[in-house]
Amino acid sequence: MTPGFSGLSVTGYRRLRQVTLPLRPLNVLIGANGVGKSSILDIFSLLAASASGRLAAKISELGGMASILTADGETDAVFFRLTTSENSIFPLDYFLSLCKRAYGYKIDDEILRDLNQDPIKKPKKYLASGSDSDGDRDVAYLQAGGMIEPNWEFKHLETALSQTPKMLGEAEGFRNLVAGISEIYHGLDVSVRAPVRQPQTVLPAQTPGLNGEDLVSCLFTISQTQKDRFEAIEDALRAAFPAFQRLDFPPVAAGRITLAWQESGFARPFYPHELSEGTLRFLWLATLLQSPGLSQVTLIDEPEVSLHPEMLRLLAELMREASQRTQLIVATHSDRFVRFLEPSELIVCDKDETGGMTVQWADELDLKDWLEDYTLDQLWSKGIIGGRS
Repeated sequence: MTPGFSGLSVTGYRRLRQVTLPLRPLNVLIGANGVGKSSILDIFSLLAASASGRLAAKISELGGMASILTADGETDAVFFRLTTSENSIFPLDYFLSLCKRAYGYKIDDEILRDLNQDPIKKPKKYLASGSDSDGDRDVAYLQAGGMIEPNWEFKHLETALSQTPKMLGEAEGFRNLVAGISEIYHGLDVSVRAPVRQPQTVLPAQTPGLNGEDLVSCLFTISQTQKDRFEAIEDALRAAFPAFQRLDFPPVAAGRITLAWQESGFARPFYPHELSEGTLRFLWLATLLQSPGLSQVTLIDEPEVSLHPEMLRLLAELMREASQRTQLIVATHSDRFVRFLEPSELIVCDKDETGGMTVQWADELDLKDWLEDYTLDQLWSKGIIGGRS
């Protein structure tokens, strides 16, 4: 079963004037600063919030509608479209449009339908929402073969998807998929007093946390419940750090444990406050990619920070393996990381003549002859595949 989505289309969001992006299991975005890579991650985060009933709060967090609209003075609406592949659990097509309204916004249209491509048979709609002549929303859900209007208190500034009745299987399944998109994993805080360096409470943590606040608990949970994944993490650490032997979890107080890094040549272990920035970041990423609590879509921004080039090869392998269990959408500036990727995993982001963003899968470029003499990162550095301006 293919995790995640098969495509994203966006119109009117910041530099994404009009972008259609087919999605694959591993999607690594490259391009210059300010081209719009982070906007792709932000859009997934926005859609996840909208499916969780937090659209208003997320738009406010992003600076309001005026901030997310394309800054051309002509755009007053933004359009999103998400599709799932035909071999997914829910092969569906979702459309959402938001329009600027005074200092706020309104939801203009919202449709969730199946992906029936039969030109004669009309696609089934699981929910439909639109604005009438007075600007009020008309909302209806498919139930028992007919469309019904909500008979509960409906929040008009939140999506109809977020308010889907739980008995509506297809719509509720899609809502769970979108709402379950991960928060964006940015660079890990590894300062002296960072959570990742502190002892942690013994909890059944399913991920290491956005800032490593559950790293020790997650590793301990994996070591006790999924030994094959824990062995995979330790194998990755041995490949990255040849002197590494094993991880232990000694107690430090009632209900609290820490991490002990055992290394050959030393009489005692190293603890998190003694580990280097790169070591902690690689351990965090390796744990994340083996986490039992990964959502079907995982967003990672600049995973290369502080990592030695050899670790980037291992990171690419870890991501490739993890993409069988979660759809990975990654933004990077590292040419060395790109060296270890395949063209089928790389999305080149550029600006067009108007300053808007364009996207192109690298394997759709004519690179066969070039790759006989150059590596993929060299083609990027030389500007042959784009992504430099």
